[in-house]
Amino acid sequence: MTSSEIERPSELKADPPALIASLQLLPSPTPNLEIKHTKLFINNEWHHSASGKTLSTYNPSTGEKICDVQEADKADVDKAVQAARQAFCPGSVWRRMDASERGRLIDRLADLVERDRPQLAVSVQTLESLDGGKPFLQAYYVDLQGVIKTLRYFAGWTDKIHGKTIPVDGDYFTFTRHEPIGVCGQIIPWNFPLLMFAWKIVPALCCGNTVVIKPAEQTPLTALYMGSLIKEAGFPPGVVNILPGFGVTAGAAIASHMDIDKVAFTGSTEVGKLIQEAAGKSNLKRVTLELGGKSPNIIFADADLDYAVEQAHQGVFFNQGQCCTAGSRIYVEEPIYEEFVQKSTERAQRRTVGNPFDPATEQGPQIDKLQCDKVLELVLSGIAEGAKLECGGKSLGKKGFFIEPTVFSNVTDDMQIAKEEIFGPVQLIIKFKTMEEVVKRANNSQFGLVAAVFTKDIDKALTVSSAMQAGTVWINCYNALNVQSPFGGFKMSGNGREMGEYGLKEYTEIKTVTVKIQQKNS
Repeated sequence: MTSSEIERPSELKADPPALIASLQLLPSPTPNLEIKHTKLFINNEWHHSASGKTLSTYNPSTGEKICDVQEADKADVDKAVQAARQAFCPGSVWRRMDASERGRLIDRLADLVERDRPQLAVSVQTLESLDGGKPFLQAYYVDLQGVIKTLRYFAGWTDKIHGKTIPVDGDYFTFTRHEPIGVCGQIIPWNFPLLMFAWKIVPALCCGNTVVIKPAEQTPLTALYMGSLIKEAGFPPGVVNILPGFGVTAGAAIASHMDIDKVAFTGSTEVGKLIQEAAGKSNLKRVTLELGGKSPNIIFADADLDYAVEQAHQGVFFNQGQCCTAGSRIYVEEPIYEEFVQKSTERAQRRTVGNPFDPATEQGPQIDKLQCDKVLELVLSGIAEGAKLECGGKSLGKKGFFIEPTVFSNVTDDMQIAKEEIFGPVQLIIKFKTMEEVVKRANNSQFGLVAAVFTKDIDKALTVSSAMQAGTVWINCYNALNVQSPFGGFKMSGNGREMGEYGLKEYTEIKTVTVKIQQKNS
């Protein structure tokens, strides 16, 4: 699914407010919503934290508190891991369950999400918009649809994970088995809370593992809601456990836990290093990391200019710029540079920023004040280092954490804004002259998550895509992610892959079995 082509029924494309009206949701920064699930979800039951502590979650549109949620720490992680280990033990319901039955449970969870989709638009997806500032229609059409597709896809894989027979030398029969790893600790970010929840738990469950998952402290509400659907779907107790908490407590306890067999993390490179270190110092648990990016988007002079401008715009500003895939380093060939800057600035100035529950809104607030301040500081560094501020660059409004869509031109590779991941609505437009030059400059980064190239010359497109040091390269498109294809990074953008058949390999151990064949004389 792409950020610029939000998937929704064709009859609604021309009139999205009809959807809002049909759901009886009035555009309001603080919709009247009852928060039902604020406790820890362990062993299919709702629990208070062992310490009695709670954490507060806030509406980034207003800065106002939404509610308090039980805060997990090490004692709660221990409790959840014990439940997950019990659910994984030999002879348990989950371990003895047919692979096809696991698939039916995952499919049942997808059924429940689809069954509740209108309600989810007002409840779970309103939570997503309320808790994370995500525009409502993006949450409904992109994130929720992505959750359903992820569930459906992996539900079909459960009984298709198998090994091989190997023709070894001698009188032996050798075959391999793909077995679940065990208890999987998973830590997800705040920018796509519900979608990342699905990306993490579903491949693990597909392979027969059990899960202890920590949503981000800023956005715990949708994960907790999903706990109620997991229980309703019929998953055995302990198979999925959900622990809202802070990284330095609950996250650190997961990464270093001696009875967790694998950890998967999506977030910053700095935290990813800490998790890999903790995994190595504890039980050498397997680690999958999907980390930061500073992705190059290369626009050649022969590209469809208007299309490239719009794709580049969406590639940066989608989800308030809070995407690890954000194409913030836009390299534009010299002959079209000035026109590209002009058109990009005009498009940014037309971008609608405001209430996430207004169907006309394209961009909501940043997740919190800390992130908002970080983005604005980086904007100031760009100005100080000599980049030309074409538009934006300031906060918007008296309430909430809104930032104007910002465009810089005359950016050079050595500027802080060209090297650091901004994670905000800031577009950098950089000039280049030759293909050889731009490939070298694009690869000159510690990151290697995604890259893109826009050109009508297929030879040029394939040459550049082959040269890019990135886990994903898009040609004449951006953010074209799908559940069938692997996703992950090169270099300091992480290791391992998520999604698709490749993603399943991260959640299985391969066992070799060799049987001696006794030869009998005839």
